[in-house]
Amino acid sequence: MRKLCTLLLVTMLLCLGCDWRLSNNDDNPDWLLSVSRYDRVQSLYLTTGDLSALQQMNTDYPQQTRTLIEDVLHLGRVNEPQINTKFLRFYQDSTLQTLIAESQRQYADMSDVNSQLSDAFERLLKELPDLCLPDVYTQVGSLDQSIVISGDMLGISLDKYLGADYPLYRKYGYSLSQRQTMQRDYIVPDAIAFYLLSLFPAPHAQDSLPSAPQSAPEATEATQQQRDGHIGRIQWVVNRVTKRRHFNSPHVLAVDRYMKAHPHTTIRQLLTEG
Repeated sequence: MRKLCTLLLVTMLLCLGCDWRLSNNDDNPDWLLSVSRYDRVQSLYLTTGDLSALQQMNTDYPQQTRTLIEDVLHLGRVNEPQINTKFLRFYQDSTLQTLIAESQRQYADMSDVNSQLSDAFERLLKELPDLCLPDVYTQVGSLDQSIVISGDMLGISLDKYLGADYPLYRKYGYSLSQRQTMQRDYIVPDAIAFYLLSLFPAPHAQDSLPSAPQSAPEATEATQQQRDGHIGRIQWVVNRVTKRRHFNSPHVLAVDRYMKAHPHTTIRQLLTEG
């Protein structure tokens, strides 16, 4: 009887361990893609110092960890001595601990984001069939970038989507227009917009106006107009694939009028020939 109880206890612990690992992805077979919950492992290490969580960060999420430490937080090289200690100490700041806790509370369930992201990318693939789907994951930054693109990886910083009325956003001086985009509804449109921008970058001054001096005001103004127009085209595509008017700038409205007048223009043509 004692052996049977011991066996059952070990089995339960193994199952709990498996469930914890699987919980780092909220998978659904009907979704085209699902967000990998790197933030859960990251948060466990940064709040408790759990070395098993650190090991999982380095073995299961090496690129995500490198990008966060080196490119987002700029703490140093990931292979430097004591970098893990520096990483842990950095997040002991009370504000960052608050951001971690609030991110875990608000995003305990991300099934709605997974579903919306999958639907949007499915529509985008119909427009751009050769598009490679990114590996999407979540993290908690330090109020840095909202979306981080590194190769085929797309990171979502949950600390930048805690709601327009989140007190810390007001405390650190974010304007009303900024805060209105720092909420859950903007995760999917921002993710798609930044990913498209990485694939179809805005024109540079030397590319768009090769004959004009870089210091000339006319060159600067024209280049900025071209960049704004390019962003407008990307945002129009985002509105289309999400089926919501997240972006409504004059440039987006101009693209809308253009596409209605030229219905045979493809999305690729819009993003590459505009």
